Amino acid sequence: MAMRTKVLLLSTGAVLFAAAGCTPVDPGFGEAVRYDMAVQTVDPDPQYPADALQPGYHGEKAQKATERYRKGTVKAVNSGGNGGNGSNGGGASGVGGGNTPGS
Repeated sequence: MAMRTKVLLLSTGAVLFAAAGCTPVDPGFGEAVRYDMAVQTVDPDPQYPADALQPGYHGEKAQKATERYRKGTVKAVNSGGNGGNGSNGGGASGVGGGNTPGS
């Protein structure tokens, strides 16, 4: 019985090995994983445009905001002037603009 099991295992292994040799290998296999890894890698020496704000530009502003946060006196968020109608954007088309059913 043990000899039969060994022969069965060896023949199964040989068949699997031969089948693996017949499998075509795609050269792009794993490319999505490599792309995702590259996208998530931090650039150690980023290049910023000369006319753009640099990281850490508003250090004093961030420090004051952190102090206000710790004290619990956070400023109210300025919505950017959406007309003062209290909605969260959208247009005046009259379709789906309200919070009541059927509007």
